[in-house]
Amino acid sequence: MISQKAKYALRALVLLARAGADGSAMIIADISEQQNIPRKFLEQILLDLKRHGLLESRRGKNGGYALLKPADMITFGEVLRIIDGPIAPLPCLSKMAYKRCADCQGEANCEVRRVFAGVAEATRAVLDRTTIADAISDETELATEF
Repeated sequence: MISQKAKYALRALVLLARAGADGSAMIIADISEQQNIPRKFLEQILLDLKRHGLLESRRGKNGGYALLKPADMITFGEVLRIIDGPIAPLPCLSKMAYKRCADCQGEANCEVRRVFAGVAEATRAVLDRTTIADAISDETELATEF
């Protein structure tokens, strides 16, 4: 399950992708109101996304936040890793933060690990190929792809 913070991040990015088709930026208050995200929480999320090179902030009359990377270059997997960390149901399956399970008697013989390895690979495949641009395209097409 993804965190509420990750869900808010994805919703904010989708809104910015829709709004930024013409290169315009959105202020935090508008994003917060349109997506029903608490403003202070949203500020932290947007700063995280900016630090990781997904957003830019602009000052002035037409200021606010805008996508720095094109929507078709931002994957759901990338966003989830930024906000929630590794995408793995078990620590021994993480590619970025591998850690042997404390009660492990041998990964090669672990039936639980073997089953969840398939789950992890399938999940990563979907999340790493689905972009913000995909999310704002024809929803029925997206739903049938997977």
